[in-house]
Amino acid sequence: MTRIQTIEREIKELTRSELAAFRRWFQEFDAAQWDRQIEEDALAGKLDGLAEKALADHKAGRTKEL
Repeated sequence: MTRIQTIEREIKELTRSELAAFRRWFQEFDAAQWDRQIEEDALAGKLDGLAEKALADHKAGRTKEL
């Protein structure tokens, strides 16, 4: 059995309250991982092209206020 299969089996055995607690924990964990990845990508310059295009579009009048 793989680790994923073991985790899936364990999750299926959780009570409703345990599952709710796990969901809350996982949402926070996943959001933190996403934030860390975005930060790393920004520091590595991986988002520079997107930012430059957005600024150029705004300067050219191709944006609108939300």
